[in-house]
Amino acid sequence: MRGLGFALPLITLSWLVLFGTVAMAAVRIQRFELAPGEAMTVAPRIEFAASSTGTKVPERFRATNGIKFVTAFGGQLSILDSVLGWIDPHVQVDTYKEHFGTSTPSTSRRLGFQAMIGAKQIAEFVAMKKLGLDVNLVMGRVVIEELVCEGAPVKNAACTNLQVGETITHFDGVATPTLTELTAQMKGHVVGDTVELTVIPYDTQATTPDLTKSEKRTVQLMANADDPTRPIIGFVPADTRTVSLPFDVQISTTDIGGPSAGLAFTLALLDELTSGNLMGTSHVVATGTISEDGSVGAIGALEQKAVAVKASGADLFLVPAGQSADEMKRARHAAGPRVEIVQVATLDEALQALHDHGGGTLGATAT
Repeated sequence: MRGLGFALPLITLSWLVLFGTVAMAAVRIQRFELAPGEAMTVAPRIEFAASSTGTKVPERFRATNGIKFVTAFGGQLSILDSVLGWIDPHVQVDTYKEHFGTSTPSTSRRLGFQAMIGAKQIAEFVAMKKLGLDVNLVMGRVVIEELVCEGAPVKNAACTNLQVGETITHFDGVATPTLTELTAQMKGHVVGDTVELTVIPYDTQATTPDLTKSEKRTVQLMANADDPTRPIIGFVPADTRTVSLPFDVQISTTDIGGPSAGLAFTLALLDELTSGNLMGTSHVVATGTISEDGSVGAIGALEQKAVAVKASGADLFLVPAGQSADEMKRARHAAGPRVEIVQVATLDEALQALHDHGGGTLGATAT
């Protein structure tokens, strides 16, 4: 009986712990993770096809050791996930505001996918231009990616009268289908002027703006932080540009978002379209945005991505030169001694880094 009397409380406690753990795993709270994702090869996601004008597809030099891009995860957490995240040194647990800022989850996802589309377009432009092919960038519609609230007017500020994800179609009644036209309409205005914008609210179900749902918004122009005499509306536009190519290029990214794979996409396209072997025998992962001039921009979640790079078995990790010293220190610690991390500021520096680690130079492009 003594044994039974001792065992019953332990059994009860065990059941309570079990039920408590199940409950903690089931209940979602307003906490969101930034955690290591995975490194994935770009080449299997690329497809080339003839253009609508009938331009033939060039020969493809399929890489046997293709470059990889790397992701980070960012989902909503349960109570148990949050506890485990706080314990894990490479997982960042954020509040709703820290994770989304002034955006919403659906708008954030939509802008993430838009950023990925833009990254693919710019990568295609940069790669084709590097190869001397005939390419052009075409301006897209004006989509609000971020609102500027610091220094905003007290009344009718963009950060209170506009929403992230909305599309601006008119400025004081004049059509502004692209950022070029919108910028032109800003000429002659001064800080403090009140203007009327026509916007289309973000629709989670639509891939293109519905013109029948347009709304009028009054906005007071604010001062540019870098030049107080220059008026701005108070938003950062999404990159909606598209590229006109001599043949069609498709890069499948339906399962990911964000612009940080731009450098990897560019290098993969160059590797697939030329006879050279850019990676050599190195197992390479790259991260970084790519601009139309070939410059490589900084990205977020570098530490978390470094963990994924280590898990992939890579030995070379190309990252943007613009990452801070603290970010680099944490990334090198997370990647471990077997992964060499090299910072690059441009596409040419990335190509040189590959060459320095046994990779080849750009070969000829088949026609």
